[in-house]
Amino acid sequence: MLNRRFLMAQTVAVVLLMGALEISLQAENAPPAAAKPPEKLSESLNRSIPKWVSFSGEYRMRVEGLGGIGFKPALTDAYTLSRLRLNVLFKPTPWMRLMLQGQDAEVMARNAKPDAAPFQDKFDLRQAYVEIGNAETKSFALKVGRQELFFGEQRLIGHLNWTNTARSFDAVRATYRQGKARVDVFSASVVRFYDGAFNKRGDGDNIHGAYAVFNVMPNKGTLDTYVFWREQSAVKSEGGPLDKLDAETIGARVAGKFTESFDYSVEAAGQLGSVASDDVRAWAGRVAIGHTMAKARFKPRLVAAFEYASGDKDPTDGRRQTFDQLYPTGHDRLGLADQVGWRNIAGARAGIEMKLAPRLSMNSNYLSWWLADPHDALYNAAGAAIAKVAAGTAGHHVGQEGDIQAVFTLNSLFQIAGGYGHVFPGTFLKNATPGESYKFSYVMATYQF
Repeated sequence: MLNRRFLMAQTVAVVLLMGALEISLQAENAPPAAAKPPEKLSESLNRSIPKWVSFSGEYRMRVEGLGGIGFKPALTDAYTLSRLRLNVLFKPTPWMRLMLQGQDAEVMARNAKPDAAPFQDKFDLRQAYVEIGNAETKSFALKVGRQELFFGEQRLIGHLNWTNTARSFDAVRATYRQGKARVDVFSASVVRFYDGAFNKRGDGDNIHGAYAVFNVMPNKGTLDTYVFWREQSAVKSEGGPLDKLDAETIGARVAGKFTESFDYSVEAAGQLGSVASDDVRAWAGRVAIGHTMAKARFKPRLVAAFEYASGDKDPTDGRRQTFDQLYPTGHDRLGLADQVGWRNIAGARAGIEMKLAPRLSMNSNYLSWWLADPHDALYNAAGAAIAKVAAGTAGHHVGQEGDIQAVFTLNSLFQIAGGYGHVFPGTFLKNATPGESYKFSYVMATYQF
């Protein structure tokens, strides 16, 4: 039964994507029409109410199929994720606005229980903030309340919109813009999910920081610098007792273009701090380069990247060397299957992105990973340890992944996407787990209203 459901999920994904390709190719060959952009359902409502109030919404449904869960044979699952967001925006004056966002996230037919976050959190308040000024257009803005936080490529702090529940923070954030510089300063606590009860901030799990962006690099590139200070209570020290984590992450990122066809991104971050008598000493980095062949058919963009995040060789020496990825948008950073996170890892990626038709894009990637230190664990995209051999005898090579994704945009309101990722276990996974290949497939539809 489980295998049939898994195969059915993959079949649905393939059929829908083939249909999207056919529609897109027909649209490409059809004569141009001067059609008006489609109107959101909420726009007609907004015309009948005061201009300082507006409504909008989004509905997203995704079917996922999993195979080889935990790298175990014959362990599969298939389920449907449903997410509804309702937004109300109040703008009583040009310099102030109030944003409210309710979200209902549910899962159907999933085998593993309970149905909790990140799969399910029935209707709750995801965002509720007051903003004075405008962070995108004015020199100064202050935003207070429940809100999204995301910076740079979201490798350290992001909204995690891929997951059904996503992420928000109870935060105070100030933004200052001057010339080619923008600086954001914030203090926040991550919101924790309580399905069936009101979600609350994570007391004892706080993040503070400053993120600056300078538009000073050639060809409209940017230089980002940041410092994040994380406070977390009841963290187990290497000596055993629970104590407070007090650690800073200091880093920088440069991104832009060498020429019109070559782009780049480089990021590095180091961590210092303590837990009881333990010293925190960790670091991570990433280098990526892309080449777009704008005159070739399908306008292919070739991508190559390498990333590294330190691991801990000895869990008893009083030095915590496993990189903490904080609160990232971790999906598809080290593979579509999300079995590898930015902790104790060295990874290489090669990929291609193509515009097959005006409404249809596709990308495909090959990845290979090694443990930074074989004594430490393999961590997934959420930062959770999924396999470990403390003696360090399981080997370095984690495995390889091949994945493919496609996105079909019917119009500004409706989009359908799908993909498949396959993890081929390497020496480490074969020794530390049963060694079954891990498979992930999905098809997703998103509608704005």
